[in-house]
Amino acid sequence: MPLPECGAMTATLTQPTGTAPGRKGWITDWRPDDEAFWKSTGRKVARRNLLWSVLAEHLGFSVWVMFSIITPYLAAAGFEFTVSQLFWLTAVPNLVGSFLRIPYTAAVAVFGGRNWTIISAALLVIPTTLLAYCLMTPGTPYWLFIVAGVAAGFGGGNFASSMANISFFYPERYRGTALGVNAAGGNIGVPAVQFVGPFVIAVGVLGASQGVNEAGADIWLHNVPLLWMLLALFAAVMAWRYMDNLSVSRTRIREQVPALARKHTWIMSVLYIGTFGSFIGYSFAFPLVIKIEFPEFSSLWLAALGPLVGSISRPFGGWLADKWAGAPITSLSFILMGAGVLGAIAGIDTGSFALFFVSFMVLFLMSGVANGSTYRSIPAIFQAEATATAGRETSEAEVLQAKKLTAAALGWISAIGAFGGFLINQGFRISNEQTGSVVIAMYVFLGGYVVFLALNWWFYQRKVFVDQAPSLAYAKV
Repeated sequence: MPLPECGAMTATLTQPTGTAPGRKGWITDWRPDDEAFWKSTGRKVARRNLLWSVLAEHLGFSVWVMFSIITPYLAAAGFEFTVSQLFWLTAVPNLVGSFLRIPYTAAVAVFGGRNWTIISAALLVIPTTLLAYCLMTPGTPYWLFIVAGVAAGFGGGNFASSMANISFFYPERYRGTALGVNAAGGNIGVPAVQFVGPFVIAVGVLGASQGVNEAGADIWLHNVPLLWMLLALFAAVMAWRYMDNLSVSRTRIREQVPALARKHTWIMSVLYIGTFGSFIGYSFAFPLVIKIEFPEFSSLWLAALGPLVGSISRPFGGWLADKWAGAPITSLSFILMGAGVLGAIAGIDTGSFALFFVSFMVLFLMSGVANGSTYRSIPAIFQAEATATAGRETSEAEVLQAKKLTAAALGWISAIGAFGGFLINQGFRISNEQTGSVVIAMYVFLGGYVVFLALNWWFYQRKVFVDQAPSLAYAKV
């Protein structure tokens, strides 16, 4: 899978007030689809912005799901919350982050990609500082943890703004790979905090120990938010120093609204509930689900392998969509995700952690592949619609307008898809409250995958649809 190219850099730039000495923040001449411009100027600039965008988005994801690795240790740290309350602590950031993806996408068009990356990275200091205070203060009330969870939702918005920004930097032939790399780099923020968190918790750096875990070892829960607070500040500084704003990304809000009138915006939003909603929902809940169904299992760092597998497989899904077609890859993913659900249920029923764990790895793997195949298809659909509407080869202005609609649609689609994660989390909570197990929720998720599979086939794989609108068939471009 080739990465976006890089090369020499010369560009038409203007320097805004407040940028670092020697850095120029706004690019006024940006034509990535012009081959000569791309080779002489665009590719290195795009690559540099992609690098620092990935870092900021990566940290946003880590802060967004930070409660997933904190909640299993709260009892050992002296905070006596019910299982239902713990599920709400992981659900609240998911819910808030989902809604924030819409204004975060619009913010790129209003403030510029570089400027908003600085702001969004700096905002991560709020939830990390607040959570550190909660964990370092014995007797912190539950409502204050909820407030910290609401603030953690800031991290969920970063994905939408980052993807909208990067979509302007690359020409069509590289955009799928660039978006895949950007998304995967951000998604890996989930396993990063889940893998590193348990080890950081065991290292006494600041303050007194906050409790004792099952093995009798001291734990310092506040180390996790304090570490990511420092990393967020680093990301904000690097974005200020090395990223650029693109003038072509400036779009008035009323110019983004037409994306909501497009049928495919809403169809892909629903499908994204099943793909990204599954990934982020399982990522938030997996450590707690393990704790509920297999309480004797103490190596919770293994939970990070699921989000890691899902993150790594995401660019592969985009590559498959480039090579063959998006819709068939998504359909196959839903089928295998259904098989993963059945395997996880069998693992719980038989008490086999190995079967349960492997089945969840299948769920994470195929949700990542489906994320890549669906998200890659969105820019192709909007560009194909522009061509179909024009009835001829599209002009540079029409291509730019299609990109602006794509950026707006990406925000809505990613927001609605992320809301699926909240539904998964609540499904687990309700199922556990009513039955003492998450099995009923898993059966509901299985039914959901059947519905998503049927929807994908009906709109994008039926022969009638493909014959009537082959250019929009969410297929190879």
